[in-house]
Amino acid sequence: MSDESVRAPGLSLPGGFDASLAQFAKIGGFLSGGAAADLEHYELEAYIKAEGFELLRLLLQDHFDLRAVSEARLEEVTDTKGHAHRAVEGDHERRLATIVGTVRVRVSRMAYRRRGQQNLYPADAILNLPAGLHSHGVRELAAVESSRGSFEEAKEAIRRSSVVNVGHRQVEELAVATAVDFAAFYDHQPRPTASETEVVIVSADRKGVAMRPEDLRPATAKAQAEATPKLRTRRSKGEKPCKRMAEVAAVYVVEPVARSAAEVLASHGEPDTTKQAPKAKDKWLTASVVEDAATVIAEAFSEADRRDPEHSRTWVALVDGNNHQISRIKAEAKKRKVKVTIVVDLIHVMTYLWDAAWCFFAEADPAAERWVGEKALQVLEGKAGLVAGAIRRKATHRHLSASERKNADTCANYLLAKAPYLDYPTALAKGWPVATGIIEGACRYLVKDRMALSGARWRLKGAEAVLKLRAIRKSGDWDSYLSFHRAQERERVHESHYAGNVIPLAS
Repeated sequence: MSDESVRAPGLSLPGGFDASLAQFAKIGGFLSGGAAADLEHYELEAYIKAEGFELLRLLLQDHFDLRAVSEARLEEVTDTKGHAHRAVEGDHERRLATIVGTVRVRVSRMAYRRRGQQNLYPADAILNLPAGLHSHGVRELAAVESSRGSFEEAKEAIRRSSVVNVGHRQVEELAVATAVDFAAFYDHQPRPTASETEVVIVSADRKGVAMRPEDLRPATAKAQAEATPKLRTRRSKGEKPCKRMAEVAAVYVVEPVARSAAEVLASHGEPDTTKQAPKAKDKWLTASVVEDAATVIAEAFSEADRRDPEHSRTWVALVDGNNHQISRIKAEAKKRKVKVTIVVDLIHVMTYLWDAAWCFFAEADPAAERWVGEKALQVLEGKAGLVAGAIRRKATHRHLSASERKNADTCANYLLAKAPYLDYPTALAKGWPVATGIIEGACRYLVKDRMALSGARWRLKGAEAVLKLRAIRKSGDWDSYLSFHRAQERERVHESHYAGNVIPLAS
């Protein structure tokens, strides 16, 4: 049975869809013929995928052709400078790479012209065609896949799930183009406001991203240029690939849960004595390798402002003790006239305590665990200064050398330096979180899990785009963001070229 002899009984489409109907008939003819009867299912799947995508492409092409034929001519089109475009020229064609294949927007697509001015295409504006070759559907695929894995893996994923072949560099460029509206989206998007009982939490941290030499910060690039490697073929101890710090911030709200120091340290195996920490709600994340800590923290405060515009809720900043971050948080709070209580992460404190413990105990000695637990409990009870003094006295009593007691002294210095931010009794009584698990997880998800793929060396624009895309996805705003982005593209690419930002339509 030939393909040409097959018809689709009862199936009819408006005129101009002959190519689509012919492709449908071809598929039906093959599947109903003897050649298909001997195929295994995966061979049938491969046929349907290839020919089915072609059917979808032809349907889209036929639709564009129909719109072009029915496009009504306007008397004139006015641009933003007030110039009337009255000369009309038809048969302008452009290609559009979509998820079902490349189509041509052609036939009588009308260009409204004026000497010395850019052509105007109202039909393109109505379709919201992108400025480049690739459709918004392909852009979304590139953004999703490149935020999940490497650009090379994204290229392969796009090829498997569509019929579009996109190069490595193109995937990166499409991701950059998709992420461009991150800041504007959150400036305009309605945000959940904190309830009367909720506490607004701001948290910040940083994580290194291996960059290409040309995209390092000036000071880092200079240090790299001046460094002399010890070996020619590999890095020696202490020699690391040059990185640019990604500044990460999170904003969320919690319902306070008052706890005692003992409950914080209770084992998860003792449910009767364990009380769950305050649970994060409505998380918002951001990260940047372009902007510095001051800018990223300011963005976080802007998000916190959206949660509590009247500054009537309690604000808490959770940090790991980084002095620069603390100073920027204080400066931003002062600028915005909002009271923010800074709390240093308990887990970082315990890390210092464990480092100190190995000055006094042998490795894997259970006594070290008991000692750290006792000291952590005292810190949680507001006795950080006493713990620092006790650690120093213990090192002196043991007659440890300067090198042997180094970590003990470092721990004591840390406790004393951070004492203003170790008011755990107040934090626990008021039900605030005392650990930076949210921002630590954000650093891992936004930065490490994607940016630290083996051998990755990042370009600045690509790294920034991927961080923003992962932040949008993790914040749960993906669909809303894409809708906003497409609207912004419509304004940028089309509406901004017409008088009053209004696309003219045929009456």
